[in-house]
Amino acid sequence: MDRSGIFAGDDPFAIARSWLAEAEPLEPNDANAIALATVDGTGLPNVRMVLLKDIEPAGFVFYTNYTSRKGQEIEASGKAAFVLHWKSLRRQIRVRGLTSREEGPQADEYYASRSLKSRLGAWASRQSQPLSSRTALMAEVAKVTASKGTNPPRPAFWGGVRITPLEIEFWADGAFRLHDRFRWERSTPEEGWKIERLNP
Repeated sequence: MDRSGIFAGDDPFAIARSWLAEAEPLEPNDANAIALATVDGTGLPNVRMVLLKDIEPAGFVFYTNYTSRKGQEIEASGKAAFVLHWKSLRRQIRVRGLTSREEGPQADEYYASRSLKSRLGAWASRQSQPLSSRTALMAEVAKVTASKGTNPPRPAFWGGVRITPLEIEFWADGAFRLHDRFRWERSTPEEGWKIERLNP
């Protein structure tokens, strides 16, 4: 199977990091934006944009409020999927896998790196819950600012989610819609990868 050029390599996470690095200077905004999919208790899907913050040696990490709808759906199912799509490169990466929380020093470090307003906003927002008005939200921000000060700790309800993939697909645009697709697949995180070229 020919996996030369942009598809070459034995480490899918290294390929993903390489593609993201290529996209960063070309995409107008948020080259790390992913469309994250979860399912509710009835199996009905939800999808929304979030920012991928780390491609680790064995997983992908983003951060969220655990009490949000996506947080609750991830907690209930233990699974999630996402797609990274770059119009500038005409490429995408599709990931499906198992989830776990990142609530340790790594989450603390990332939270501390955010702007003060973003850190206070994490405390103030009851993400996904009904909100009477923007004025009410800003009043909550003011209240949190007064109580938490200029160095708020990371809320216990806010942290990272790690997706350990069981499937990663790399897709690149081809002439006449004859795209190149390679799927890396395994049944458990402990197994080796099976790699297949897919029809466009």
